[in-house]
Amino acid sequence: MRYLIITILSIGTITLLNLTTNSLYAEEKNDKESIIIEVEGDPHKHKEYLETYHPFVEVIAVYDKLLKGLALQAPPERLTKMDTLDFVKAIHPVREYSIDVTEKDFKKAAEQPNIVLPSTVNNTTYTGKGVRVGVIDTGIDYNHPDLQINYMGGYDLVDLDEDPMETLASEGMPTIHGTHVAGIVAGNGMFQGVAPEAEIYSYRALGPGGVGTSIQIIAAMEQAIEDGIEVINLSLGNTVNVPDYPTSIAVNRATEHGIAVVIANGNNGPDRWTVGAPATASNALSVGATAPPQELPFLYDALADKSIQMMPMMGSVPWSLEKDYRVVDVEQSSTSVRGKIALVKRGEVPFYDLAKNAEQQGAVAVLIYNNEEGQFQGSIAGGEDPIRIPVASVSDQDGKWLKNYAEQSFSYIETEYEKIEDGIAPFSSRGPVTVNWDIKPDVLAPGTNIISTVPGGYQALQGTSMAAPHVTGAIALLKEAHPNWSNEQIFGALRTTALRMEDEEGIVFDPIIQGAGSIDPKKAIATSTIIHDSALPFGKVGGFVHSKTIEVTIENTTDQPQTYSFDIPNKQKGVSWKLPQSFTVEGNDKKTIPIELRMTSSQLEEGVHQGWLSLNEQDHTYYLPYLFINETADYPKAAGFDFHVKPFSDEEYFYQIYLTEDTESVQVDLYQPDTLLYDRTLLQLKDVEVGMNEGYLKKSELGDPGSYKALITIQLDSGEYESYEVELYIDP
Repeated sequence: MRYLIITILSIGTITLLNLTTNSLYAEEKNDKESIIIEVEGDPHKHKEYLETYHPFVEVIAVYDKLLKGLALQAPPERLTKMDTLDFVKAIHPVREYSIDVTEKDFKKAAEQPNIVLPSTVNNTTYTGKGVRVGVIDTGIDYNHPDLQINYMGGYDLVDLDEDPMETLASEGMPTIHGTHVAGIVAGNGMFQGVAPEAEIYSYRALGPGGVGTSIQIIAAMEQAIEDGIEVINLSLGNTVNVPDYPTSIAVNRATEHGIAVVIANGNNGPDRWTVGAPATASNALSVGATAPPQELPFLYDALADKSIQMMPMMGSVPWSLEKDYRVVDVEQSSTSVRGKIALVKRGEVPFYDLAKNAEQQGAVAVLIYNNEEGQFQGSIAGGEDPIRIPVASVSDQDGKWLKNYAEQSFSYIETEYEKIEDGIAPFSSRGPVTVNWDIKPDVLAPGTNIISTVPGGYQALQGTSMAAPHVTGAIALLKEAHPNWSNEQIFGALRTTALRMEDEEGIVFDPIIQGAGSIDPKKAIATSTIIHDSALPFGKVGGFVHSKTIEVTIENTTDQPQTYSFDIPNKQKGVSWKLPQSFTVEGNDKKTIPIELRMTSSQLEEGVHQGWLSLNEQDHTYYLPYLFINETADYPKAAGFDFHVKPFSDEEYFYQIYLTEDTESVQVDLYQPDTLLYDRTLLQLKDVEVGMNEGYLKKSELGDPGSYKALITIQLDSGEYESYEVELYIDP
């Protein structure tokens, strides 16, 4: 694999799930474009053909494990002929996916309030010894004294060598993410990870600033397969909530090679439908984040009775303001930010630079608000000169409210604090997944204030990026304890024994918030029962009466017979269950049982219906989460809208949009970003279908270049309309 990769351009973003990149596309180098083509037949033979008959088209990667394809790079005019070749099945534009030490250093970092040590998750006598773990991320500081012992090698898919060191300041925007993730999995020194004797292999797929491409991610997974990796950790992703996005497909195929893949669920909570690819992959274990007891700061304006949630940036000092401060919109006001809270809109400038500039001008704190719907979590970590004022992000909606608030003469706002008990981190993305309606996340693990290794020391970070490696380490423990167990048994054991979490009033959190619950490695190792595929997604229903049966396999891991029985669910109008009577599974055997759900659609409210079935075995009760959608719900009817210059030509633009429901038409209208006045219609689509819809527009038909607000309106087959807004840029 390594000798097949020649060079890679970063033209798409994989987002680290405790970081958020600021630009959609990195700049092209040498006027070349990169694409991925899927092919019929042997991709290696097609590589030889291209090298012979298209010498100016560079084959930069060959994929023969997760998909049959090639990654190509060439000037646009050289790529125009690729879609005419007989063996080319599909062409994909490259997408971006967006992240000396002393004992004194460690103790100082560990003394911060509410710190969580990853080693506390390991409540077993196992250490993950000999289990090969691949961390696909920003690289690793393999010179860190707590990582030197366990680091066994890897590969750099950015610089194309065998030195997957984190990005250094001399090479661009430095990174720390991969080192932090690796430490959570298997730190082994003064600091201990979950599985301190697991073998760490690092695959640097994300370069300066934590930016990489789908080319690098897929290449890293293929390299991990070649190296015999047993568990892969992917603390990265995007916000596209669909099951068959290319990275999700690649993850599912990696699992077919016997690799256990663990993925961060995303940091776009607390709303539903926010889990993004590749955590949407059906065969992977996606992980949400729990939060320990803590005091969370929020902004409050008493006159308007307005509360604003904040999400601290990675690497920020704690938000601990003790008095009211004026808010100043940096972009709109000529007023000095000295002694005030600087409000900045998220854009192309890195978060660190935005915050450092405000700090240098005397701001007491920085708020960065989103440029698209929802919340986000970014990072200011990695800069040579640390930022010493608090920096947090707020949603687009709250940012716009603060922008208007800042224009008032008395724009002082106070910080208040809310005490919360053990729970789910508010940033943790929620499910379910559109189209196939899978319940995600699968499980939970600690994800806030997690201390771990970073280049040159230790740091506490938060995000589902931190939760996923806890589960990766737990899988290493289970693989050591049960070397003959399959990945399906290990995943099933973690789900079966997970602890369902409740809110402060004792109400169990919904399945789409917690999946099976918080992992417990000790219980998973010792479990007497494994429920395979315990989540029950019954899909979307409509019409008068609908029934669906899902088969569940119960495995008895003991030598003796075990008898099981279901609790009869509470009666609910329009819903009836057909569950097996008491049944017995012989020792070291399995039994597959049918679970039938019958629904009368007209007697049920529209939307998401979810809950739990209880399976009893002597003094054990196991919980199976279920979900179905009646008629429709508030899920996004479209996702993944992309619009950029066609990879083959400067004269055309490529567009794509993923539809999650039967649709009559799609229209994209452009509005001026400042006045919000209608400008023109960019795109009208008919004859669209569920799934990915894509095509091309001539540059001459686009109208004036510049930045716009794009309103995407979808007319559903039902006659209803859905719309959402994105920012769009047309090159001059």
